[in-house]
Amino acid sequence: MADKELGRVRSDFVTSVSKAVIKMLLDDLVEDGVLNDMESESILEENDSRADKARCLIDIVKKKGDPASSKMIVHLKSRDSSLYEKLGLSCSQPSQAASAPDPREPPDWSDTLIHTTEQFWKMKMDDKSIYHVTKDAFKNRLALLITNMKFTDGKFNRNGAEKDEENMRKLLSALGYEVVKYTNLTGKAINKALIDFSKHPKLKDTDSVLVVIMSHGKLGAVLGVDCKEPLCDNEEQDAYEVNNIYKQLSSDKCPALLNKPKIIIIQACRGEERGGVLVSDCAKPDLVCDDVKQPSPSPCADEEGLEDDTLRCVHKEKDFISLLSCTPDTVSYRDRNQGSILIQYIVQVFNTFAHQDDVEELFRKVMQRFEDFSVQNRRQMPTKDRCTLTRRFYFFPGL
Repeated sequence: MADKELGRVRSDFVTSVSKAVIKMLLDDLVEDGVLNDMESESILEENDSRADKARCLIDIVKKKGDPASSKMIVHLKSRDSSLYEKLGLSCSQPSQAASAPDPREPPDWSDTLIHTTEQFWKMKMDDKSIYHVTKDAFKNRLALLITNMKFTDGKFNRNGAEKDEENMRKLLSALGYEVVKYTNLTGKAINKALIDFSKHPKLKDTDSVLVVIMSHGKLGAVLGVDCKEPLCDNEEQDAYEVNNIYKQLSSDKCPALLNKPKIIIIQACRGEERGGVLVSDCAKPDLVCDDVKQPSPSPCADEEGLEDDTLRCVHKEKDFISLLSCTPDTVSYRDRNQGSILIQYIVQVFNTFAHQDDVEELFRKVMQRFEDFSVQNRRQMPTKDRCTLTRRFYFFPGL
């Protein structure tokens, strides 16, 4: 892999490359579309020494992956063949397919979160169309993580949910968020956890919050651990109305989050229907869903909640974005061993792209992963909901 080759020779490249060659490489990479003009100018103007310019250049290109790294190696060979040979590099001219990769081709997913560069952050801070992120605010990030695994009625236990909790906690921490974590809550306890979170003293200093809730669900609600099979439509159910999240974190109830991104992720079914044709051919499949009707009857879907996303007051509910694990009235799936499909895909996409993409683009890439998702004819499609972001929000991991 060319990016690993650049990593191998990084130290010698920084020590040996001349300023003139750096400028020529920048011109070549801008022409190829590997770098844009702002990135090129940032490398030259925001780094005083030749070594810092070289270090910044190779780090940015290396993070862009194998095709970009291959192009840099090719250009280095033509611009300074002696340095190319000294570094012990090898390359072949990228093919036409490599220079213009098919966007539908799956990327090389990263197992760990790729960090953004200081230069990328500084460049974005001059962009008035994004939410401002300072290093001080980054250090005060806060997230709420609620995972229901064990239920009073043991047949509703969510096998694999412990993997979801572990994966989300690691991701949130890597993104710079202090994680306030709860496990196995009733609907009332979920409500109290949100109220307590909305009063957390750290919120006044953060740049954003993330709220992740994972449980069984129905349309407009997530279910508490005391949920049961209702005997009739009007029987009270242990549930937390998702709409309350927006109320409890709204501008009037939580002024500390005024004009700050509030990112909501919910892994729970929103109904009982399948997202596609399903033929079950085993008694205990590894892939199950977070609807308590599977395999036994579940609460009827509430007619209100998430489908009704009309804003009563645009400034009262602002700067939200939500990713729900499935479309209305349908189920979402969870692997008994690896955890929810949604959470697996979120971790992969965020690890690989959060250093360069804003949250809406990250959510779109998560949704795109589900286009070809099919296990035993099961289908699932997450949906972005209730988005009132007025700017783009970047996580800037590793800032």
